[in-house]
Amino acid sequence: MGLTGVNHTSFTVSDVKVSAKWYCEKLGFEVMSDTLRDPRYCEMVTGVPGAHLHIIYVRGAGYPIELIQYIGGAGVKIDTATNNVGSAHVCFNVDDLNAMYADLKSKGVRFMSAPVGIPEGPNKGGLVVYMEDPDGNTLELIQPPRR
Repeated sequence: MGLTGVNHTSFTVSDVKVSAKWYCEKLGFEVMSDTLRDPRYCEMVTGVPGAHLHIIYVRGAGYPIELIQYIGGAGVKIDTATNNVGSAHVCFNVDDLNAMYADLKSKGVRFMSAPVGIPEGPNKGGLVVYMEDPDGNTLELIQPPRR
């Protein structure tokens, strides 16, 4: 008994098709699956009355992200700023952060800053930047230090 690995990360989004397109066009992800889930199943799993989910799985760098849109039982937009308790993000390694930053910036991706050097910790000597998807979910890009 115990954890055996990480399966995926999930973001609830306002429009699953818009989000999937963004992840594919901006970050080079590919669609793994696109399904409308049975409402009874959705209610049982989420505990949300009336839940009905449209789910698209996308994969980039070998890692799956589950994008969920509540067709029924939708909640409210929350403030996903990184300083709010309960906010989360996913971090991807990149080999040339400055080049990727310039490319994504030219494609209209919203960043919190330009790439910043990492002064301490396990990634000391690398570069890091935060950016947002169309719903304001935070993604982090790290260029690990050259060792």
